This record gives sequence, structure tokens and C-alpha cells, in this order.
Amino acid sequence: MKQAATHSYYNADLLACMSTATTIVEVGCSTGGLAEAYRKQHPSANYLGIDINPEHGEIARQWCSAVLIGDVEELLFSPAIYEDLRAQLYVFGDSLEHLRDPWAVVARVHHLLLPGGIICSCIPNVQHWSIQARLSIGDWTYEDSGLMDRTHLRWFTRSSMERMFREANFVIQSIHPRIFPHPSSEIVTQQIMAMAKAVGKDPLVAARDAQPLQYVIRAQKAQ
Repeated sequence: MKQAATHSYYNADLLACMSTATTIVEVGCSTGGLAEAYRKQHPSANYLGIDINPEHGEIARQWCSAVLIGDVEELLFSPAIYEDLRAQLYVFGDSLEHLRDPWAVVARVHHLLLPGGIICSCIPNVQHWSIQARLSIGDWTYEDSGLMDRTHLRWFTRSSMERMFREANFVIQSIHPRIFPHPSSEIVTQQIMAMAKAVGKDPLVAARDAQPLQYVIRAQKAQ
């Protein structure tokens, strides 16, 4: 998994999603912005960060209790560190879309979480109105960041996000849409509604699901 651009900030919506867990694993911790914010609120928390970029990991060590450097799709399945990976809370901040098999990783996290454990994630929405507008003219151009980040390997809509967690035996507790207003949104959304109506689908649902740039999802391990 190739690391995207460095993120020194943290996602406030993702932080709000996190419970007051004492043991946390953050996958894709980057330079530790979220870890810093969380441990300022909960200084005694045992916060394990995982990142593929050694330089980012070294910076994150000042905020995390420990940092593992490597490919999460290998680390999470390593028997040697199984106990280190057991936790009350797993966090994926814009990282699941960078994995080869995020479905297998989410299923593995279900196994690693302690009873009643929580997974919090922020995932880009490929159903966003701007992507639909670009598709209508055949524009699928990879970029250095954003929805068309060239390091994204997988793409999700709200419904496919929900399905991934439910199939891994999680109960979804909340889905928070992250919406950022744009002057072109309204006119494109009108066309999306017309297209949904043309194929016999609910235009209001289509309009709703085209607005979020990302979703922050909180799900609990089913007993």
C-alpha cells in the first residue's frame, strides 16, 4: 500500500466518532495528528499506530504509545504480534480505500477487537456529485489527492460501505456524511435526480447520496 500525501491535521469528525477507549489501533496513522488530538483528551490511552511510511511513523512516535511500520495487510495477520493488536477501538482514517482487500481487513479487525469493540472509519464517497459529473464526459483522471487520489485501490458508495461492515458481522451505529458546499453542486444534483428518475430509482435518495465527500462510520462488533 503506497502512502498518500502527509497529513499533519486530524479529522475532527473522526475524532468525535471515537469512543473513550483505553486501547486503540489506528491504521494509517501518518504523522500522528489524530493520535495527538485523542491523547490530549485521553492521556492514559494505549494508542498503537500503524503506517507504511517510516518517516511518517517516526514523527508519529511522539504521539503514539507505539508505532508499527509495514503493510497492514500483512501485519494484522501476523501471529507474532496478535496480542499487541487486540484493542477496544480500531480507526481507519481514509485508509481502507488504499488497501488491496479492505473486506478481509475489516473481517480480521472483527476478530482482533475485544468484545463490544468499535471500528471507526472515514471513507471517500465515489458517488459524489463531482465524480458523477466527470464520468458523464468520460473524465477519469487520477490526481495527487482527493477523491481521485492515484493511490486509491478501491472505491465505495454509502451502500457498499454499509455492506462491507455488515458482512464482517458489525452493527452500524452511525453514518455521518461529510459535506462541503460547492457552487456547482446544485445544478449537477438536479441532473443526477433526473437520471435516477429515468432508471426508476428514488431521485431524492440519489441526490442525498451524491452530496457527501466522505462518510464517517462507527460500527460495533456483533456478539
